[in-house]
Amino acid sequence: MILPAEAAPLLAALTPAFTQPTAQRFATLLVAALLTTGRRTVANLLRTLGPLAPGHRTTYQRVLSRAPWSAGAVGCALASFLLRHLLPEGPVVLVGDDTVDGHPGPKVYGKARHRDPVRSTHAYTAWRYGHKWVVLAILVRFPFATRRWALPVLVALYRAPALSRAEGRPHRTPAQLMCRLLRLLLMHAPGRTFVFVGDSGFGTHEVARFCHRHRGRLTLVSKLHPDANLFDPPPTSRSLGRPPVKGRRRSKPRRAAARAKNLQSLRVDWYGGGTRRVGVVTEAAHWFKSGHGLVPLRWVFVRDQTATHRDEYLSATDPTLTPAQIIGLYCGRWNIETTFQECRSGLGLETTRGWGRATVLRAAPCLFCLYSVVALMYHALPEAQRTGAVAWPGKVGVTFSDALTAVRRWVWAESVFAQADPEAGVAKLRPDIRELLLTALTPAP
Repeated sequence: MILPAEAAPLLAALTPAFTQPTAQRFATLLVAALLTTGRRTVANLLRTLGPLAPGHRTTYQRVLSRAPWSAGAVGCALASFLLRHLLPEGPVVLVGDDTVDGHPGPKVYGKARHRDPVRSTHAYTAWRYGHKWVVLAILVRFPFATRRWALPVLVALYRAPALSRAEGRPHRTPAQLMCRLLRLLLMHAPGRTFVFVGDSGFGTHEVARFCHRHRGRLTLVSKLHPDANLFDPPPTSRSLGRPPVKGRRRSKPRRAAARAKNLQSLRVDWYGGGTRRVGVVTEAAHWFKSGHGLVPLRWVFVRDQTATHRDEYLSATDPTLTPAQIIGLYCGRWNIETTFQECRSGLGLETTRGWGRATVLRAAPCLFCLYSVVALMYHALPEAQRTGAVAWPGKVGVTFSDALTAVRRWVWAESVFAQADPEAGVAKLRPDIRELLLTALTPAP
């Protein structure tokens, strides 16, 4: 095994998802993906390892294109390992979002035109051709970081309606795909409670109903439409005729916030790990959608008192949560946007070139999960081996770039170089030359 011995427990947790030959080649590709600094194509990964990757290159290509394994099973195994070792008890905060990665080629499976949320504005819509991935991540606070890291565990591909019709499958929206991922995590983590945080795309009545059905274990925190239909619960007294499904109409959040004369002032957790003083208006009510019933929630109107952030309407399906808790949880959602950016810059998310169905459904989810693997390996590193970080004025914590550089140096020094003949030139290098070699092999992304 090329990975250091400290990584053996993580690899052992993922191995049951594969047959034995596939597991060996998957582990080799995992090491290659860690060490490679260019495109994450199979050919480039094998070029990085060279003779350390035994066998013909097509046997590694078939790991993604033909071997019998499921990316969902690997994600569930990774999530179980992460929960056991980093979050053994207490509620777990989940964050979810979708992201679009470009993928050139005329015959790429699942490729479609999607709105690019990064380049689009309210007045202009930018389109991008590629894949839209729905990602579910676990928020973890590491002792070496100033903010919580969003570690991806489960990923699903959003298929365009035309592709769903061609395959004879029901079309599922990103919100419906997220519900499937949440259900999968609930099944593989019995006895654990979760708080799922999503943006407005996942703050739908459908997702709220799903979380309410699993209210003993799952709570939704998300944006709420300012004109949501809110009601009191139906009266308990029985009368002749069909029983009512809702009670008295409540004011819409926009109108209730406009009528409020004094906002309650709170200091809450804010984006980036800091705090901010905000004014809030909050009420407990029931969200109604015709034909789908009521969902109890607490909504919060948030106004940044420094006037640097727009007003927001947030909600939680657990009415017992306080406004400060709801705001703090929602602000932690932004960490998944940082994860997406670091997957692109450090792990080559958009550099895969597979076009077949099986390859597309496996390559990108594995790269998302590689982010979590790097974080877990860095957490397992001894303090003395956490080297190679780039410093700049005002930097106080460890970034993912630092973690990736340290893990790469660790693998090169403790595994790759250790396989060389003791009489070879690597073992005889001066310490300063060895350091120069490691720095060149592990550049910061």
